[in-house]
Amino acid sequence: MNNPRKLVDLAQLSTIIADLRSAGQRVVFTNGCFDIIHPGHILHLQQARQEGDVLVVAINSDESVRRLKGPDRPVFSEQERAMMLTALEPVDYIVIFDTLRVTGLIGAVKPDTYIKGGDYTIDTLIPEERQALEDCGAQIVILPEIGSFSTTGIIERVRNNSGV
Repeated sequence: MNNPRKLVDLAQLSTIIADLRSAGQRVVFTNGCFDIIHPGHILHLQQARQEGDVLVVAINSDESVRRLKGPDRPVFSEQERAMMLTALEPVDYIVIFDTLRVTGLIGAVKPDTYIKGGDYTIDTLIPEERQALEDCGAQIVILPEIGSFSTTGIIERVRNNSGV
């Protein structure tokens, strides 16, 4: 792995965040499957990092990706996805979560800022996630939509072009 210290578990992340907060650092949080890293992900992470001092990225476990996206996903395992994210400069910490929703992690991290991609609006956020963000006082930032990138679309294009 490029920088294995970036991949942490929740206990490690809690300690790190406590230290960051005592140093006056602003924690930015985002989450997703990050199954096939594409230009939309890169731009999203670059923009997210600009919103604070430290960027924490939560990625869905393999099992939660399967529950969300279907039995043929993820394309890359959680460890492979984490390895790719560790190579990206904007990403400071990665944590893997095994639930369908990131609500519990939001409550544990208590980010200063939460970032979601432009395919969401405040009104389309998962209600319990939005409530957890409001409860901890996080600023919610919806980034502008960045082209028409999607992992599902990329997989479809590959299948259509390869005859699979």
